[in-house]
Amino acid sequence: EPHPPVVPSCPLPSKICDVVPSERPRSCCGMAMAGFRTAKYQLPEWHRRNMGVCYEALTAGEQAERGRGEGKHLVKRAAASAQRAQGHSKATLGQRLQDIHFWRVELQKEIMELDAETNLLAAQKLRLERALDATEVPYSVVIDNLECRERRQPPDLVIDEVERQLLKEADLIRDIRDLLKRTIIQATTQIRSNRIQKENCELDWSDKVETYHIDDKCVGYCTDSTNVQFHPSSVKFEENASTPKSWAQFSHDNISRAEQEKLASVQLRSLINNIIHDASEDLRMQRAAVSEAFDSHCRELDDAKLRLEQHLQQILKDIGDEEANIVNLKKAIREKEAFLKVAHTRLYDRSFRPNVELCRDEPQFRLVSEVEELTVFVEALKRKLMESEQNLKNLEETRMKLEKEIAVKANSIFIDRQKCMGYRVRYPVDLEVASYK
Repeated sequence: EPHPPVVPSCPLPSKICDVVPSERPRSCCGMAMAGFRTAKYQLPEWHRRNMGVCYEALTAGEQAERGRGEGKHLVKRAAASAQRAQGHSKATLGQRLQDIHFWRVELQKEIMELDAETNLLAAQKLRLERALDATEVPYSVVIDNLECRERRQPPDLVIDEVERQLLKEADLIRDIRDLLKRTIIQATTQIRSNRIQKENCELDWSDKVETYHIDDKCVGYCTDSTNVQFHPSSVKFEENASTPKSWAQFSHDNISRAEQEKLASVQLRSLINNIIHDASEDLRMQRAAVSEAFDSHCRELDDAKLRLEQHLQQILKDIGDEEANIVNLKKAIREKEAFLKVAHTRLYDRSFRPNVELCRDEPQFRLVSEVEELTVFVEALKRKLMESEQNLKNLEETRMKLEKEIAVKANSIFIDRQKCMGYRVRYPVDLEVASYK
């Protein structure tokens, strides 16, 4: 508040009166009055002094009146300015409250959406884990099938279409398990990123809520408030204080990063759905291919076993016929040997004829011819007997081979149909369905 102007007062000039010494002889009375006379003013001086005092009084009154007028004007202007400044500050605080409320609502909305998205992603991660657990049974089934088929006997221990399909199925399940494990790790990382960004947004939202309460309390302050006081140190700006632009940009960046994480989470959930669906379809198609290969191979084994059994029946019949043939040949040889004995005996007895009676007559030639003829037939019958015995031996070996092959085929059929296909009943119907259980 300005001070009124003050006119400095200056003392009136004093006039020094010189006393003219009297020529009269000095007396004691005159000497005493001389000093008293010099302390008094002259009449003009007295008038001038009165006029000066009056002027000073008039000037001081005018100055005081001017100061009072200026004071009243200053009071009115200060009151108007204070009201205007307080109203502007209140309006600014109100606008600031709207801005804080806007960002607070946006942050709260983003927090709720990000939390819901995180829960959905966690559910998808649980589906991945269940799908991964569900692949253990198919993998164990495939490994068991391969191990069972290793117990096939050497004639049937071949790399057939069933084994190729089983190996393909094992590789497919391993690839699916690796893919599910990598996707689980990716989902875990994304859930962690979502929660970190949600925490950042929650910290920003908490600061906004606290700031909103502070500014709302500041809006409620007025001159009649009882809890207001002087805080001169709060007038200065803090060194770490943000600007309105950086303040808004901070919340905008938090929301933007939250949106990015939410979009990445949505895309990952869609990818997880596609992975589970594709894996389920691949497993289903491969399972159908393996089942078809098993059915086809079992039919081939059944046909081969049936043909072998038919051949075995024929071989058994041939063995019976060959055994009968050998019996007949042996009987024929014995019969021919009996005739040969008779002829030999006749020739032997005729060799004892005396002298000239030892003649080469017609009976002698006929007996020799008979012996030669019987000898040829006996030798032929013996050769045929040896051939028949060799044929019988070959037929017996063939029978043993056929029986062994039939046993091998029966073992292969048992392994493929009873062990493998029976165990594949435990194969899960659908991996996608299993991921929900």
